[in-house]
Amino acid sequence: MSGDIGRLIRLGQWLNGDGFANYEHAFLMIDDDTLVEAEPGGARRAPLAEYGATRIRWSSGRIELTDEQREAVIAAAHRYLRVPYSFLDYAALAAHRFHLPGSPLLKGYVASTRHMICSQLVDQCYQDAGVHLFSDGRWPGYVTPADLDRRIG
Repeated sequence: MSGDIGRLIRLGQWLNGDGFANYEHAFLMIDDDTLVEAEPGGARRAPLAEYGATRIRWSSGRIELTDEQREAVIAAAHRYLRVPYSFLDYAALAAHRFHLPGSPLLKGYVASTRHMICSQLVDQCYQDAGVHLFSDGRWPGYVTPADLDRRIG
């Protein structure tokens, strides 16, 4: 992501222990030219063409899905359209990373608001389809774009 938002996300990932990762955003492709992504204005459908020449890392072939699972991920993405974005999720990530007191309370609050950051949206859609991208049982709110990059790496 470019601009101030991208720089803030990069800094947040660094504070979370991800270093200065190469990717600050994640989205789900729902057909050949349409994606669903979480943004500060809420989760939305958008044409892939909006990303132009932006470097994109694809998970195709790296996450094995049946046709039914793929359809369930896409259906989940549609259900999360307009779900608000949450910068507070970054505070929950940092609190979890640094084992701060109150971290579970913050997680509970963030979960109850139904707000999501981009990587959380992606992981939650997979989980809704019965596919767990991470074997450590982490909450989707603790997933960063760098985590997804490592998962498909």
